Amino acid sequence: MKGFIFDLDGTVYLGDKLIEGAGEAIQALRERGDKVVFLSNKPIATRQSYAHKLTKMGIPTGVNEVLNSSLIVARYLQKVCQQGEKVLVIGEEPIRDELRDHGIALSHDPQEVKYVVLSWDRRFTYDRLNDLYQAAIRGAVVIASNPDRTCPLEDGQIPDTGALIGALEGATGKPIDLVVGKPSPIAAQAAIEHLGLDVSQCYMVGDRLETDIKMGNDTGMNSVLVLTGITTREMAETSEHQPRYILNSIKEIVNL
Repeated sequence: MKGFIFDLDGTVYLGDKLIEGAGEAIQALRERGDKVVFLSNKPIATRQSYAHKLTKMGIPTGVNEVLNSSLIVARYLQKVCQQGEKVLVIGEEPIRDELRDHGIALSHDPQEVKYVVLSWDRRFTYDRLNDLYQAAIRGAVVIASNPDRTCPLEDGQIPDTGALIGALEGATGKPIDLVVGKPSPIAAQAAIEHLGLDVSQCYMVGDRLETDIKMGNDTGMNSVLVLTGITTREMAETSEHQPRYILNSIKEIVNL
């Protein structure tokens, strides 16, 4: 038995367009007895919406088969937050809802928070940057949902959480404290535990060298790069993060 951890954007689909052959490939893996879980760094949608989107595209998926950076952040904060400690969130409603569902106390006051969750926020403003900065210089622990600089769409790319990380680090002059999404070992462990398999049986499949492939390599998984998203073959050949396999697209995954 093998376990496949699939990135979504750029791997299974681009925007609202399914990658050719993705549905058939995933169905074939399931039918032969392999395990499948979807792991996305994208925090601007709920796990329920991801499951609904995949199902609508012809890949039947339950919410329990989807992990994303919002869920991983929420689980992490559940472990580290002490009673009465509050969290400032720079991000959109889906990640706020996930945190609330896990009992995390949120606050808009940068002077009273112990933690900051820095996430993709398409309504990011100077005032939000200032709140983020004020919390950070007062000692709040800054946790990023994901480090992605951009997000791939059908017609190009748009700035992602990494752009906001850059804004804060430019202001403070120091790196943020923690990233919990890919390529962190926290995200890797969440996926491996979900599959319930030995790490050597797990395949991390994605389109990004610095997140998907790095995480697979760092944790001893089989790293699989697909060329339908951010990364080209030429980029892969010169990268420090060398994938174990390079596939033109997800439809070739059944050959592994």
